[in-house]
Amino acid sequence: MESFVIFRDLAIIVIAAKVFGILARKLKAPQVVGEIIAGLLIGPSILGIVSQSDFLNQMAEIGVILLMFSAGLETNLRDLMKTGIKATFIAIAGVFVPLLGGTLLYGAFYGFAAIGTLEFYKAVFIGVILTATSVSITVQALREMGHLKGLLGTTILSSAIIDDVIGIIVLTIVIGFNGASTSPSKVILDTLLFFVFSVGAGFIIYKIFKFIDARYPHTRRIPIMGLAICFAFAYLAEKYFGIADITGAYVAGIILCNIRDSEYIAEKMDINSYMLFGPIFFASIGLKTDISELNLSILLFSFCFVLVGLLCKIVGCGLMAKILKFSWADSLKIGVGMMTRGEVALIVSQKGLAVGLLSPVYFTAVILLIITSSILTPITLKLLYSKMPPKEDMA
Repeated sequence: MESFVIFRDLAIIVIAAKVFGILARKLKAPQVVGEIIAGLLIGPSILGIVSQSDFLNQMAEIGVILLMFSAGLETNLRDLMKTGIKATFIAIAGVFVPLLGGTLLYGAFYGFAAIGTLEFYKAVFIGVILTATSVSITVQALREMGHLKGLLGTTILSSAIIDDVIGIIVLTIVIGFNGASTSPSKVILDTLLFFVFSVGAGFIIYKIFKFIDARYPHTRRIPIMGLAICFAFAYLAEKYFGIADITGAYVAGIILCNIRDSEYIAEKMDINSYMLFGPIFFASIGLKTDISELNLSILLFSFCFVLVGLLCKIVGCGLMAKILKFSWADSLKIGVGMMTRGEVALIVSQKGLAVGLLSPVYFTAVILLIITSSILTPITLKLLYSKMPPKEDMA
């Protein structure tokens, strides 16, 4: 491909992604939804203005690495400690129930395959997509209502953070199991070794960054070094441990999330992501979504996928919250607050496509889930809080 064609494609992607992103935001939908639709519109499925290329795929991969690094940076370990055990149990239920629900859904549509076969891992991967939680919409709704800092708001936020950590671990293991020459014991061992390595290396890196941060606060060298750590962990994770590169980037973010300038690093990463790499990543989802193969079966599957995705979070997280002595009303709020999906679901889907566990046509189901959950969650939460105020607010 000639270099000038690359520049043309980049110009079209950036403009289309931003225009449709702004339109989505005006319609109270997540901006990423507009960027995905932009990719679908300009891609081979509709207008055919931009085609996939190795260059765009590599740019999108950088985009997803930066997104996961930022997600790690924005993790607040202190918030995790506030709700501690309860948030962990709610998160576990919020991963297990959707994982099981998605696996059974795929089996119901396409047959239950023997454990260890490719079809079995495809079924499990549908469940892995459903484990993701994105609380950006929930956080905004709770903030507007003045409930973000309450017990329920903190519980939802902490549970969602832990949920994503567990979900990434599950993703890592499932992708590892899918390797034809890889034994389950080796996958588990490599995963454990990576996290042991991350704890050891992370402690040293954290101390070094803390020293530099104290001596040279708010200087550009800090985010530059942070970016280098992000890329290094992404490389080491996949090259030497067989772990997904996004896991390495996420862990790198968590290592640096508690230094004083973590927000400064996140701010600099956000500039790169917002300006170029983020739009390319989300537009690439649209470029890869193949609607030419859409049929009644896929549409029915997509509808059921959305329904199962929403209900499994409500049931799993809500019932666990009730077991942990929350009231039925507050348990329902927690379940509803956990049902939003966003960037992490797309990142997981992208990784599944790359390793052959997901067909492009199923991106339609993921996009529908993101749109539906993003619209329903704030509306439902506001209704629940108005009809059933939490006890902490009534005291």
